[in-house]
Amino acid sequence: QLQLVESGGGLVQPGGSLRLSCAASGFTLDYKAIGWFRQAPGKEREGVPCISSSGRITNYADSIKGRFTISRDNAKNTMYLQMNSLRPEDTAVYYCAAGRAGTTMQAMCNMPGRYVEVWGQGTLVTVSS
Repeated sequence: QLQLVESGGGLVQPGGSLRLSCAASGFTLDYKAIGWFRQAPGKEREGVPCISSSGRITNYADSIKGRFTISRDNAKNTMYLQMNSLRPEDTAVYYCAAGRAGTTMQAMCNMPGRYVEVWGQGTLVTVSS
């Protein structure tokens, strides 16, 4: 069974930091584009950062540039999202995702409904004082 299991969400004050982790089981993240998406109440799911299979190419949404960092550790079959300088508008459910074989990072980030093969279960991040 292909699974992505997330951890690290929670409540944080504005300006604080959180690190999300996403561990894959039943398949390897090697050679796959991966990424993090988020969905706030009443809003569509958006690709936040995505990263290529090589780890050399990333795609960050303007809203999180300079604050969030995506990374991958293929040896641990895990991806991470480091979130700094959090704002109330970052409050959302965050999902990790792995793309279909051969999918580019850009395609997966822009058209997740077509190109994401496996979704995590989601973890809630709440930024509030």
